[in-house]
Amino acid sequence: MPQLAGPMQISAPRGAEDPAWLALRLALWPQSSREEHLAAMADALARGHYIRVALAADGTAAAFIEASRRHDYVNGTGSSPVGFLEGVFVVPRFRRRGVARELVAGAAQWAARSGCSEFASDALLDNAAAHALHRALGFEETERVVYFRRWLAER
Repeated sequence: MPQLAGPMQISAPRGAEDPAWLALRLALWPQSSREEHLAAMADALARGHYIRVALAADGTAAAFIEASRRHDYVNGTGSSPVGFLEGVFVVPRFRRRGVARELVAGAAQWAARSGCSEFASDALLDNAAAHALHRALGFEETERVVYFRRWLAER
């Protein structure tokens, strides 16, 4: 396993408005507004999700992970609850240093301690980089799904 380059501090966020966590979420999910992220962050903390933020030695936000326990059916799994990787992001200049591997290992241990026997995740069908990351982190692909909907009333 590659060693983290330079000291990295990995810890829980400093509250529901942690600026490093918010900046990293905005980088991963830019389609959501700041207000939507802040609401989701407060909800994740209230629900007891596993959240960690990695800071470089100079305090720069380098990476984050969010994981949850899902009790509903999770595609490709056969148990409940299931630990679920909601999101992981590493700032490009900190990639390929083992940060994601360390964050996911911590989340997997948390899920196991929380009574989960499986740890799952998902990625968009066309996100080949995410697929490669998941395989590199020990995940196996279980199925591919395309969701459909039909409006029942005019909008």
